[in-house]
Amino acid sequence: MTRIRTRRRVGAAFLLALPFLTAACADPSADPRAAGSPSAAASASRSPKGFCPPPEDTRAAPSPCISADWDQRVAENHAYRRQQPITAEQEREARPRAKALAAVPQRLAAAGTTADALRTAAATALGLEPDEIEIQGVVLKSLHDVLVGGGEGRVCVNGTVDGSGHASAEVVGRTLDGTCLPGQGGH
Repeated sequence: MTRIRTRRRVGAAFLLALPFLTAACADPSADPRAAGSPSAAASASRSPKGFCPPPEDTRAAPSPCISADWDQRVAENHAYRRQQPITAEQEREARPRAKALAAVPQRLAAAGTTADALRTAAATALGLEPDEIEIQGVVLKSLHDVLVGGGEGRVCVNGTVDGSGHASAEVVGRTLDGTCLPGQGGH
């Protein structure tokens, strides 16, 4: 009997509170997407207006618009891979670490290695911790077609071992998504 009374009391309290809980939701003028509201005009101006006209078209492009040029759309989609700029001084200061990193995979490619050994050796060459080293590719006994990189701040040193076992390294800027090695993407 007390269970039924408790349920009725909770149900009655909920029914009394329901109009107050839904009052703000029921007012259409409170919706920022409502026509004529200042916030509706602001959000409408930020949403894409459609495809941009081709470059040879003299009409003004709606702003913002979606590029109809497939190559341009792919470039915009892969913008996260772009590298941040670094100064000539930053590049010059990191060049000795690039030489040291290039020697590591070259030596390990001839002898064979594991991913952990490559990560540790690269970290030592770059003066970093092993968990700060990025590796792309499969590291088996032989070391081919592998990228390894790491760095501090905007400056990264990336090394590669090609299919024939030749290793090289370069000083680059960190990518816009925060990694040293460029993202592989999903498509």
